Amino acid sequence: MSNHLQTAKANFGTLPVYLTAISTILGAVMFLRFGFAVGSVGFGGTLLIILLGHMVTIPTAMALAEIATNQKVEGGGEYFIISRSFGLNVGAAIGLALYLSQAISVAFYVIAFAESFEAVKPWFEGHFGLTIYDNRIFSIPALLILIALMITKGADMGVKALYVVVAILFLSLVFFHIG
Repeated sequence: MSNHLQTAKANFGTLPVYLTAISTILGAVMFLRFGFAVGSVGFGGTLLIILLGHMVTIPTAMALAEIATNQKVEGGGEYFIISRSFGLNVGAAIGLALYLSQAISVAFYVIAFAESFEAVKPWFEGHFGLTIYDNRIFSIPALLILIALMITKGADMGVKALYVVVAILFLSLVFFHIG
């Protein structure tokens, strides 16, 4: 049985990983938070925030890509690269910060997922006469359904759904720029 598990290893390639990251950024950040940022600090301030973010992430990504091309990346991903390149002490300090950033980003994306159900509330209130104050009424069951689908149907179905989501995001970007 263990031989079957080793031969059944999925290899989705680079594109689904890239599209997942891009669709998360576009969906949660651009469409749910961009308007909030413009309303809070103005359009120029929002562009300054985006520029500042790029000034941090682009050199970091380039440095990580350079380090990753010089060695075989094993389990642990970024932490493995950092700890092998800079030593265990620096790797542990950066690994802790990396863990905290991932935990915070997961919370951010879950909140963004819940906020995406804001448009469903008026329809639900109109048809059922119930006033909904918390989006978790919709987001928790939707998340459980998505998890059940991924467990029963596999990650391959998730990759197919990802292509549909990316196509919708691309179309919405086209309309965003036209408007």
